[in-house]
Amino acid sequence: MRASPLIDGIDRSDTKPPMRVLVVDDSMAQRRILAASLARWGFDVVEAESGLVALEQCMKRQPDLVLSDWMMPGMDGLEFCRRFRAMRRDSYGYFILLTSKTEKDAVARGLDCGADDFLTKPVDTVELRARIRAGQRVLTVERELQAKSERLASALDEIQGLYDAIDRDLVQARKIQESLVPERFRTFGPTEVSMLLKPCGHIGGDLVGVFSPGENRIGLYSIDVSGHGITSALMTARIASYLSGRFLDQNIALSRRPEGIFDMRPPGEVAQILNHRLMSDAGVEEYFTMAFASVDLHSGVARIVQAGHPHPAVQRADGRVEFLGIGGLPVGLIADANYECFETRLAPGDRLFLYSDGFTESENRNGDMLGEDGLTRLLSDHAGRHGVEMLDDMFWELHKREGGKQMADDVSAVLLEYLGPA
Repeated sequence: MRASPLIDGIDRSDTKPPMRVLVVDDSMAQRRILAASLARWGFDVVEAESGLVALEQCMKRQPDLVLSDWMMPGMDGLEFCRRFRAMRRDSYGYFILLTSKTEKDAVARGLDCGADDFLTKPVDTVELRARIRAGQRVLTVERELQAKSERLASALDEIQGLYDAIDRDLVQARKIQESLVPERFRTFGPTEVSMLLKPCGHIGGDLVGVFSPGENRIGLYSIDVSGHGITSALMTARIASYLSGRFLDQNIALSRRPEGIFDMRPPGEVAQILNHRLMSDAGVEEYFTMAFASVDLHSGVARIVQAGHPHPAVQRADGRVEFLGIGGLPVGLIADANYECFETRLAPGDRLFLYSDGFTESENRNGDMLGEDGLTRLLSDHAGRHGVEMLDDMFWELHKREGGKQMADDVSAVLLEYLGPA
């Protein structure tokens, strides 16, 4: 390691340009003695015969270190120190008071005014050298901290720029994700389907949708991709293309007859196809849970597959709430998984409610989850409302239950209100 160059015991390794020292004393002889020693040690020395002249020097060019007499006519050293501290500076200035006072109260007054150190007159050269070295160490540390602070500020500005760019991308990504559910409300004859999609951040991993291959036949689904953020959102976009309601030829839940008519695949088969596609993609670690229902509006029969998703709920016309299904495996988690579907019959006035665990796992201030019992109460409390209004009111109640803070998980649902065939 290279040794630090010393001149009369003063470290010169970090003094390019040299530190500027302001010597303030009404005695010319005292100023010259101090200035001579400081100049010999390599400092850039400026002299001032009074506090007012010293302030003018400080305004022209800020000194790094000040040696000021206490007792001076006009403005004394204490007042000069106060005004010196009140000046705007780019960096810290070290202030040493020269005084013949040794009383504790005098020292305390000097420290209160902003002095860093004291030297007793007449000044001893060895002691002056030691005090200067102490001040130099303080200023060196301060300069290093200031340089680090400037580098940190520059890095933060760069990070802020990157964050703003990412934020703009995420805002656009949210618009794209919202386009996956272009309509929150659709009618199929007297039957109505309403949807809710509330990501906990800019974008989320939940997806809901509905499609119809023909009169009196609809498919509806609620999907929750593992995790949150960009990766999950990309997965929802991919799954939405598999279950497209705009381009039925691309919808894997449908099979097309030669005459052009679309048939609904059994829900269990739909889950198996999706599982096979995800397991076939190397490097994809995400999986998702799903509740998918194929509903015959003519008969009211709903065939449903539950793939690790919360239990579908049916609210009967008389207000009773039933939870269906036995669980099942998530999609994309185990190769060759089997998915079985079950049936329920809807009567006019019944509601089928598919939802993500953002509902049932929502926690209040005490950490208590809503659960199925809480969801039953929520459905019952809003039984008199319909459609999008009902879903929005349920979400608002959930939001209030969590204390009005940002939701911890995505919240989504699709509600089918069955009123008979088209």
